[in-house]
Parts: sequence; structure tokens; C-alpha cells
Amino acid sequence: MKVVFSHGKESGPWGTKIKRLSEIAKKKGFEIDSLDYRAYSNPDDRASQLLNYLKGEKKDFILVGSSMGGYVSLVASEKINPKAIFLLAPALYLEGYAKQEYPINCKNIQIVHGKSDEVIPYEHSVRYAKESKCTLHLIEGDHRLNASLEKVESIFESFLEKILN
Repeated sequence: MKVVFSHGKESGPWGTKIKRLSEIAKKKGFEIDSLDYRAYSNPDDRASQLLNYLKGEKKDFILVGSSMGGYVSLVASEKINPKAIFLLAPALYLEGYAKQEYPINCKNIQIVHGKSDEVIPYEHSVRYAKESKCTLHLIEGDHRLNASLEKVESIFESFLEKILN
């Protein structure tokens, strides 16, 4: 099984969170990839890039998206069948984004969002969690979640274990 990471607007494919979470996934036996979206500022163009990447994928895969990458993962999931989705402070319900509703095409979705997020209000994740009936972890931390990275790692590891069982 493969874990496909999608980074945020002002990040890159191998930022701190992705590096740390990918190490956990590797130890659990997952293949890893992290797409580079920096050529596209539009989140829907990034979703198209993810869909093109996954077009020929034969193995089961998990989507992991941070911030704008969370939006990208969720929008792409409408047209594909991920085994699971893990979102970190996803950029949902934002003005200027084409999609404002997110049909659910996956039963295994978890969200981690910092209570002190200054970029994307955590209430957006609360709204999505209620609509999709997915698991939401509201934790201490800002948008980047760097101060709470050990907690994020623990949640991610449990998430992967649940998928494997």
C-alpha cells in the first residue's frame, strides 16, 4: 500500500511534517511518495496533478494532505477511491476555492487541526467532521502544528495501524 502526501500552499514536498510522517509510514511497510505542487498556485490545478499521478495506480493508497494539500486530497478523492484520508489543518470552505462542498467517497477519514490555527479556523474542520461523520482531533497548536508534532505523529501512527488491521 502507498501513502501519497500533498503539501500546503507555502510548503514543499519534503517539509518537516511530511518527512516525519513518512518515516512512520515507512516503518509500517508503506511505500511513500510526496508530490511537488509548487508549479501551481491554484488548488484545483493541484488536485488535477494528483489525479493524473494516481491514474495508473494499481495498489491501494492513502492520501495525506496538509493545509491546501488537504483540500487537494479531498477534492481528488471524489474521483478516485483512496483506502483512507488523513488531513492536517485542511483548507476547507475558504473563499476563492472552487469547491465548497465535499462529497464523501471514503469511510476512513481523520483530521488533525490546531486550536490556535491563525490561517484556517479550526471550526472549518469541525464543520467537515460533522458533515462527513469522520474523526477530528483538535489539539494544541497553530497552523503548522510544529509545536505539537509528536502528538500528530502519535495520531498518524494509530491511524495507519487501524488501516492495516
